[in-house]
Amino acid sequence: MDMLAQHGQLLVVLGCVFGFFMAWGVGANDVSNAMGTSVGSRAITIRQAILIAAVFEFGGAWLAGGEVTATIRSGIIDVELFSRHPDLLVLGMISSLLAAGIWLLMATARGWPVSTTHSIVGAIVGFAAVGVSVEAVAWGKVFSIMTSWVISPLFAGIFSYLLFVSVQKLILGRDDPFRQAKRFVPYYMFYVGAMVSMVTLTKGLSHVGIDMTLGESMLLSCVIGLVVMGIGIVLLARVQPDAELEKRSRFRFANVERVFAVLMVFTACSMAFAHGSNDVANAVGPLAAIVSVVRSGGSIEANSPLSSWILLLGAVGIVAGLATFGYRVIATIGEKITELTPSRGFAAELGAASTVVIASGMGLPVSTTHTLVGAVLGVGLARGIGALNLRVIGGILMSWLVTLPAGAILSIVFFLLLRALF
Repeated sequence: MDMLAQHGQLLVVLGCVFGFFMAWGVGANDVSNAMGTSVGSRAITIRQAILIAAVFEFGGAWLAGGEVTATIRSGIIDVELFSRHPDLLVLGMISSLLAAGIWLLMATARGWPVSTTHSIVGAIVGFAAVGVSVEAVAWGKVFSIMTSWVISPLFAGIFSYLLFVSVQKLILGRDDPFRQAKRFVPYYMFYVGAMVSMVTLTKGLSHVGIDMTLGESMLLSCVIGLVVMGIGIVLLARVQPDAELEKRSRFRFANVERVFAVLMVFTACSMAFAHGSNDVANAVGPLAAIVSVVRSGGSIEANSPLSSWILLLGAVGIVAGLATFGYRVIATIGEKITELTPSRGFAAELGAASTVVIASGMGLPVSTTHTLVGAVLGVGLARGIGALNLRVIGGILMSWLVTLPAGAILSIVFFLLLRALF
């Protein structure tokens, strides 16, 4: 308690600095979930991706980023055990933000798409186990998160595989693929609008007090899907076949891919908003806990109120991370796992969105990073195992296994250092 009274302001400043650093890491690494397939398929450029993310990632984080401290509320640690030593909780959360941020920096530098959620979870588990006791960790919750390493990519891979096979059967394998694309793509647009709306409604808007039943969410999502479909039909009417493009391009279906490129713009914007609303909590959750405990003089609440300035700091950090360092992981997702075109990127992104929606409804913990990587793998497998870069995939899988223990070890080191200093 004396430490909080004496150094409270300094601890809040440290929390803000490391919280921004963690948000920067989320932007640099995790925003590839929303942008990687779109950039890799050349539906949009890297500059356009940064612009879209600046608007929609920021909007998602600011408008639907959360009213409570998601990390504490999720039950990863037992906050009651910290009630006698709130100073340890503050030091632990500061350590967790710094540890997760450093791991994300290291992973991003190597182009590894890792889970920002698992990074912060591992960090919190590490300091809790050392700072209080092993019993302070809800190991059942940690185990369920670890199972998502298998569930997320498997489900997303199956969805994306089936989606791309449907594209092959309905469009690419027909006599007039361009005409078939303009016929069937509006239906895919409806599915994109409806499914991504469900992602936002089930995982985003509930944080701002808009709690909708499953039926209401489905109905509103269908309406949004119809609106997206209508806008898409208008835009597709302007896309006409280009014989010269077909000759110049190394892809057989260059004109068809132009139709899917229109679809990918919708997908990129929608997924960016959903991602911003979901994953900003990884950075601002621990920061909100720090601010709440210090301001209350040591009182710990399971649900810590989230000030708007904290959410703003997280949103700015996400956009800054993408703009300065995000190109490395975008290159891995979009180019190095398998060669993507707009039709393949569409199948991967929509497969990932479908997995998130279904998993949310079932209460399964999933990683958006693992989901999208699995989706890209599924699209690649639809073209044969030879279409995949197995060396890159092996490096990604290894980085997933290392993420939780890396976050935990770094957090323990920083926690012990901070405890010695304060």
